[in-house]
Amino acid sequence: MTRLSLPARSLVTLLVAALALTAAPATARAKTEPKAPDGFVALRTVDRTIIQEMRYFTPHNFVGERIDGYRQPLCILTRPAAEALHQAQRTLLRRGYTLKVYDCYRPQRAVDHFVRWAEDLDDEAMKDEFYPNVEKNRLFADGYIAEKSGHSRGSTVDLTIVKLPAKPTRPYVPGEPLAPCHAPRNERFPDNSVDMGTGYDCFDTLSHTLDPRIQGEQRANRLQLKGILEDLGFVNLAEEWWHYTYKPELYPDTYFDFPVSSKSLAGHH
Repeated sequence: MTRLSLPARSLVTLLVAALALTAAPATARAKTEPKAPDGFVALRTVDRTIIQEMRYFTPHNFVGERIDGYRQPLCILTRPAAEALHQAQRTLLRRGYTLKVYDCYRPQRAVDHFVRWAEDLDDEAMKDEFYPNVEKNRLFADGYIAEKSGHSRGSTVDLTIVKLPAKPTRPYVPGEPLAPCHAPRNERFPDNSVDMGTGYDCFDTLSHTLDPRIQGEQRANRLQLKGILEDLGFVNLAEEWWHYTYKPELYPDTYFDFPVSSKSLAGHH
């Protein structure tokens, strides 16, 4: 072995240390993202006819920006939940309607984004549409925001019904004037959904599925969605007409954090 002088050995030691420091960030960046476990599928592989309007991939939501973890506008669900939605869709298509999903599996990092936003009481950019009658400092206490969401377990979906033929919903333009989500249908943000009495993600008691103030066609629309889904094993969250969880859940106790993207499902069949 060639012997190195003391100065040369010192120089080599410094070079090795420098290389280690520069390599560390690269190693951290190369850390692989978590993947979806077996049992998760893209909804489109089970039913291509269900409309997907993934709101958290867009700035049209109560935060006002794309939410962390939404890499693609893609509905991911556990297979049993997706297959049950397919059965619901078959029923609705025969009646001249289609399902439309707003949100499906939601990574924990997205929930964390909601929490950070809710803690910033100065950020009320979307208040006039999504929570006009609720003070932001009440969002946790009133149950609108929480540190965990059933969506992260993969069997919960936010959805509505659209009359066929489905008209496209125009894109939201950041900065445009906002209308209250509980306003009459022709005054709130346009949505090709049937009239459910409020818009999606409306933080208001009028969003409670069986709120007695919601009557007529609006109530009938809510009950049509509820009846079809409950017959197939879905359970409604009473405070949100759009929120349903398929039971029994494939992963009832696990909150996942893989991104919403096709890469998360790589290798699944």
